[in-house]
Amino acid sequence: MASIIKVQNLRKVYRVGKEKVVALDDICLEIGEGEMCCIVGASGSGKSTLLNQLAGLEKPTKGHVFIGKHDISSMSEDQLATFRQQHLGFIFQSYNLLPSMTAAENVALPLMFKGIGKKEREKRARAELKKMGLLSRANHKPTEMSGGQQQRVGIARAFVAKPKVIFADEPTGNLDSTTSQQVLYSMLQMAHEYGITFVMVTHERELSLCGDRIVTIKDGCVLENKLLTDEEKAANRSQLFGDLASADVAEPETTVKEEKTKKGAKQAPPPPRKTTAEKAQAVQAAAAQAIQKQKSAQEGEGSK
Repeated sequence: MASIIKVQNLRKVYRVGKEKVVALDDICLEIGEGEMCCIVGASGSGKSTLLNQLAGLEKPTKGHVFIGKHDISSMSEDQLATFRQQHLGFIFQSYNLLPSMTAAENVALPLMFKGIGKKEREKRARAELKKMGLLSRANHKPTEMSGGQQQRVGIARAFVAKPKVIFADEPTGNLDSTTSQQVLYSMLQMAHEYGITFVMVTHERELSLCGDRIVTIKDGCVLENKLLTDEEKAANRSQLFGDLASADVAEPETTVKEEKTKKGAKQAPPPPRKTTAEKAQAVQAAAAQAIQKQKSAQEGEGSK
């Protein structure tokens, strides 16, 4: 299998006051086209930093990252923004949905950058929402959906444009264990169906069992890079998913009202702060919304 991602002698050093913190130290790695690659490691191991480097969301201190024939570590910010819009998809632990848009409109956003017409965008968005068991929520806004439902919308948005690579940072972090298995199974099936390379970061060793390749990170170094055999993958997925099937991702019954904390119950922790990468994605989404409003205004003036 040909490699779609190649990492050569990657090093990332951060300055914290007068100190230098080595987040990644001479990483060399290849990920095959169409692979489900799971990067696993404890908190602070460097796994999320590696994901940001692979996606071009941060510049390396040294080394190179290639996606296909493109050296993304040498691209300018404008070039990277265009490259990400055309070839990459993202799923983050924070949902990054635009609150003023419905689920279908949020999912359709990446298609706008590709110049696809409104009717076709809506058709594709609804098809992806159906696969995630959320077709009945297509016209709901984020505030009308539970956290798990919002994350499913974010997953549908990542797949809708059929990118070459999808990067996912703890994509099931805000879901319960049963929903996590169902959603993870759906992502695996969709990635294989569409031939998309899927790179997922997780701190849970059990969830990494879904991968074709498991990369273990410790102290900024690759501790293990294992490409599993077909027999190992079958055994791992049987252990993780059991008899799950795509149809098992049913329409969620939970609503926001049902999820409100009961009086006297322990309050849930606040959502995690957005990373630079997540903020960048939110800015891109806001820009897309502004473009759509401008187009609608121009169409209105033209019809007068």
